[in-house]
Parts: sequence; C-alpha cells; structure tokens
Amino acid sequence: MKSTSFLHSLCARTLVLSFGCLGSLAQAQTPIATAPTAAASASARVPVEQPKQQIRVEDASNRIDEVRVGGETRSITVHPKGGMPSYQVQPATGERRWKVLGF
Repeated sequence: MKSTSFLHSLCARTLVLSFGCLGSLAQAQTPIATAPTAAASASARVPVEQPKQQIRVEDASNRIDEVRVGGETRSITVHPKGGMPSYQVQPATGERRWKVLGF
C-alpha cells in the first residue's frame, strides 16, 4: 500500500513540475512580429525620384554642361571652343578627365 501512495505522490509531483515548466515556456516566448504589408515593402524598395536639372553655361571660349540630381552636382563636362577636346570634371575632387580615344 505504501508503494501505491508513493507512486501517486511521484506522479502528482511530476505533473505539477511539467505544467509549471510549460507555463514558464509559454511566458518566455516572444510575440511574432507582423510582416510589413506589400505596399509598404514595395515603397521601401522604390527610390524616390529626385528632380534632375541640366544647366548649360556658355561664354566666348567654353561651354559647360552640368547635371544636378536633387540639388547635388553629378557631372560637369567642359567643351572648349576652338577645336580642343572636351573633358569632364569630377564634382567632389575637381579632377579633370579627357576622353582620348572614342570608339
């Protein structure tokens, strides 16, 4: 008879412990983050189109073509008059590059 009550006691303790562990696991889980909607993710991938300006300045010896996107200078091309080859100026550094061979 003692072995039966011991067995019942052991089973009861095991059940209490297992339910306690399940309860703590359920509390430890974090909620699943909701996925962004298709419209929100599509708008995040598409870049906002910024206004593009093409500015041309001309004097007696040069013609300068400048391209600005969103107010930031992207390219400067200088076309000297009098048969000289045109060249590009890097906006950030001021370096000049000539196109030597054109194919």
